[in-house]
Amino acid sequence: MGLFSKKGRADNSPKRESIEKTVRVLSVCGSGTVSSTMIAIKMEERFRELGYNFEATEVNPGGVQTALMSGSYDFIAYTSPIDDDVNIPAINAVGFMTGFAEEEFMEEALKVLKERGK
Repeated sequence: MGLFSKKGRADNSPKRESIEKTVRVLSVCGSGTVSSTMIAIKMEERFRELGYNFEATEVNPGGVQTALMSGSYDFIAYTSPIDDDVNIPAINAVGFMTGFAEEEFMEEALKVLKERGK
């Protein structure tokens, strides 16, 4: 088959789709290590089950503005208070981390992604 065969295009389509379906999250906790990593791992599992690629950056509240200047994120998932002057959606992830409000967190996150065309 040629380079531009129908089969070749079909084989490349999932790669293009998976790039569009990448979730990028800024995960924030008090120290920027333990809780933020726990929720990042848990989010990755949930989003991959839904067919998304997943990327997370873990920071403490003091690192939020720097991270936002140096990266592009779909939303912030936080377990420690953050400043209100962020320019992307911020979702409280305490219930997600503990398991008491996991579905509510996912509903909010999926709503944000839908608004962003993902």
